[in-house]
Amino acid sequence: MRILVTNDDGIHAEGLKVCEDIARALSDDVWVVAPETDNSGVSHSLSLNDPLRLREVGSRHYAVKGTPTDCVIMAVRHIMTDNRPDLVLSGVNRGQNVAEDVGYSGTVAGALEGTVLNIPSIALSQAYGPGNRDNPPWDTGRKFGPDVVRHVLAVGIPKGSLVNVNFPDCHADAVQGIAVTAQGRRDQELLRIEPRFDGRSNPYYWIAFSRKGKPTPVDGTDLSALAQNRISVTPLRLDQTDHDFMTRLAEEFD
Repeated sequence: MRILVTNDDGIHAEGLKVCEDIARALSDDVWVVAPETDNSGVSHSLSLNDPLRLREVGSRHYAVKGTPTDCVIMAVRHIMTDNRPDLVLSGVNRGQNVAEDVGYSGTVAGALEGTVLNIPSIALSQAYGPGNRDNPPWDTGRKFGPDVVRHVLAVGIPKGSLVNVNFPDCHADAVQGIAVTAQGRRDQELLRIEPRFDGRSNPYYWIAFSRKGKPTPVDGTDLSALAQNRISVTPLRLDQTDHDFMTRLAEEFD
């Protein structure tokens, strides 16, 4: 099995090394194509107005001056064109990608682009808390990641679907199991704009989150699983059509 590994945190990210370890537990044929720099939050964006710069950093290891989506396209359409990957693993992201994160995440987008190209794809992310942002419990993904991927592949990922895996903010020995979940939803009142001033008194702004208490997540969601120290496995679809609403619209316009 030929595996393509990518991420959005960049070619030197610790989580990329974890993802490569997961891939190597499954196969000896592993290729790494990742962004030159951190591309967190770029979603499923393409570099249409800038050239893509490709740099070989080692055997089967490449850095692309572009987004995670660019990396997957570069890998499949250029680097590995004679022998396409059988699986795309995107991550392991430093920080969870659950609920609304799915829409913003470059990590999920790497798996999404693999799905667009008809390659089974899985996104992997590691949650962390306020006290361990710089040192998440990478051992959790490294220990459980290979078996999670094996089980997903045993079932088979349908065309047009991908899988979003999130490891909880705890070390491997504290994991309470695996939950197959739905995508959750946060309280968006937590989102805010934080104004600041630079050295010349010019205003600038950060997107930030309030520190107030978090509501109890809905059972059966990715948010709930992580709160219970469980690994969240969430199937997602490329087709975002709202079929119920489509039927109502069709009736209105008929």
